[in-house]
Amino acid sequence: MNAAVLLMAYGTPNSLNDIEPYLTDIRGGRKPRPEVVEDLKGRYLRIGGRSPLLEITKAQAQALEKQLNSGGLETRVYIGMKHWHPYIREVIPQIVGDGYHRIISIVLAPHYSHMSIGGYKRALEVAVTGGVELDFVESWYNHPMFHRAVQEKIQKGLSQFASPEKVHLLFTAHSLPEHILAENDPYPAQLESSCRSVAALMGRKVWSFAYQSAGQTDDKWLGPDLLDYLRERQFPSGVADVLVVPIGFVADHLEILFDLDVEAQEFARSIGVNLKRTESLNDSPTFISALADIVRKRAGSSV
Repeated sequence: MNAAVLLMAYGTPNSLNDIEPYLTDIRGGRKPRPEVVEDLKGRYLRIGGRSPLLEITKAQAQALEKQLNSGGLETRVYIGMKHWHPYIREVIPQIVGDGYHRIISIVLAPHYSHMSIGGYKRALEVAVTGGVELDFVESWYNHPMFHRAVQEKIQKGLSQFASPEKVHLLFTAHSLPEHILAENDPYPAQLESSCRSVAALMGRKVWSFAYQSAGQTDDKWLGPDLLDYLRERQFPSGVADVLVVPIGFVADHLEILFDLDVEAQEFARSIGVNLKRTESLNDSPTFISALADIVRKRAGSSV
C-alpha cells in the first residue's frame, strides 16, 4: 500500500537531565517548579533512572512492520512522541521524504478522550502539510484481539497466586480531570466497555475498576483512585488477593513501573493486601496482531 503507519506514544525523558525540559514541554512551555522536577526525578530513580518506553515503542513498531510486510501489505512503521524525541513533528517530514503521502496514525492508548488522544491529533494536524492524507485512528478499545491480548496477560498473571479462582480483578487506567464528564467525553464509557468485554472472556462477573496516576493539579480528577480503593477495601469482603490489570496502558513506563510496581505495591503491603499486576502488552504477538488488523482495515485490504 502507498501509506505509512505512525505509532504514537506520550514520550519519556532519556535521562534525569531531560526531566525539566520534558515537563516544560508537557506544560506548554511553562517551566515547572523545582520541587516538581525533584519529585519526578525521585520516581525515575526508583525505576533505574529512566523509562523503557522508547525502546518498547520501537519494538512494537518493528514487530508490526514485520507482520504487515509478511502478510503482503508492504509499508513502513514509524514512531512519534507527543512530548519528547522523536517528536511527532520531527517524524512527519521523514515520512514524507520517504515518499509516503498517506499516513495511518495510531495512538498507543486504546481509549479516546478529547483531552488525551485529541492532543495527538492536534499535534499531527500542525505537523502535516498539504498533499498528505492523514488517517487518524481515534480509538480501538473494542477490538476483539486487544481484549484477547489482555485476557492472555490476566491468565498468566493469575498463575502467580495459589488460588487463582479467588483472585479479584481490578482494572485500571490513567485518570483525567473530572471536567471531561461535563463535555460528554467518551473515555469512561469506553473503559467500562473494554473491562466488561475482557471480564466476559475470563468468565468473571465480579470485577472492579479504579483510576491511577492522577496529576498533581488543583483540578478534581476521575475516581476512585487506586490507592483510595485499596485503603477503603472496596473489593469484595473476604478477598485477600488482587490482580491489577492496567487496561488503559499498553507498555511498561513510569505509570506502570513506579505507580503500580513501587507506590501501589508498597501501599498494599502496608495494609496487608496481596497485590500483583499483569504484564504489560508491550510487543506480545496477539497485541501486535490487533494493531495489524486495524492497519489492514484502514488500508482497505483483506491481506
